[in-house]
Amino acid sequence: MIINLRDYPNLLEECINYVSQRWGLNRKIFEDCITSSMNTNHSLPRWYFMMKSNEIIGSFSLMTNDFVSRQDLGPYLSNLYVEEEERGKKLGEILLNHARKEAHKLGFQKLYLCTDHENYYEKYGWAHITNGYHTWNRESKIYAADTICE
Repeated sequence: MIINLRDYPNLLEECINYVSQRWGLNRKIFEDCITSSMNTNHSLPRWYFMMKSNEIIGSFSLMTNDFVSRQDLGPYLSNLYVEEEERGKKLGEILLNHARKEAHKLGFQKLYLCTDHENYYEKYGWAHITNGYHTWNRESKIYAADTICE
């Protein structure tokens, strides 16, 4: 089951901890971003979590921008993560497709992502369209995919 965190405010702290631990970044960044996403009238950002027996096993977010120089593109799929012991079960593909469907429901025709990975997203219909630059002086590939209408 994939949940939209906005529908489960009781899981806020657990989800903040999950994302900050998985990405190894300052918890305050995710706390601020995720908490503010719960209280906005805007469609983005949104955070989604894959649950298995009340345990988080994966996640992604939809953001206006993924801290990348290409501000003209968006929205972005960000923070895609699947627990190591759950990998190889096509859960990443399920999360990617769910993101594309959710973006379509929000009125978007394209969805973008930034990554250093190669030969992963292409398998699921994403195309490398350009490169962008992050504020921490790193170049990143930018991929795009059409959203999916259910």
